[in-house]
Amino acid sequence: MVRFVRREPSAVLFAVQLAGVLLYPFMEGRGTGRALLSLFGVLVLGLVVLAVRSSPGLTSVSIVLGIPALVLLLIQVVTGDDALLPYSSAFEAALYFYAAGALIAYMLADHEITRDELFAVGATFTLVAWGFAYIFVVIQAVEPRSFTAAVAPAADRSWMELLFLSFTTLTSTGLSDVVPVKAFARSVVMIEQLAGLGYVALVVSRLVGLTIMRRPGPG
Repeated sequence: MVRFVRREPSAVLFAVQLAGVLLYPFMEGRGTGRALLSLFGVLVLGLVVLAVRSSPGLTSVSIVLGIPALVLLLIQVVTGDDALLPYSSAFEAALYFYAAGALIAYMLADHEITRDELFAVGATFTLVAWGFAYIFVVIQAVEPRSFTAAVAPAADRSWMELLFLSFTTLTSTGLSDVVPVKAFARSVVMIEQLAGLGYVALVVSRLVGLTIMRRPGPG
């Protein structure tokens, strides 16, 4: 298992993040769940740093960004208080975006498509989605009621709601009932829409083209 994680960190990171999407609803809304949510964040942080180590990104940068986030998450685990959540979210957003950039550089470094690079396509997409979700957490803390929803429109949006908004924005599906209502929140959502389109147009299309070129011709 350890060898597999070191050999294909992108695959492990992608799988863990997808598992998080299914587990997050069971972690929210209760004290123990919040602690588990923070612990899960610690696990993902470690995998993100490991993924950067396997890419052209600087490991030192990921560690500098990851240590403050790790400390803040552990404090939240011990205290059960979400007061530090915006601060840890800011560091996590920076780390996730840096890791996404490192994985993109890793995928664009050569013309050979490996299995780990294919998993890196999904891992990078989820990193960007998580990164914007963490930015939404910070925005909501700085400017309350920046986002509204069909249920309890005046309340702060939960982590799962903001992650749902991030995924629907990044994929341009437009199916989210969570919407930005303040000007700056709308600006960030527009940037995420542009990032989603650019990722598919520039990165995914290139890998698809290289995969097709690699196939042997007929006969």
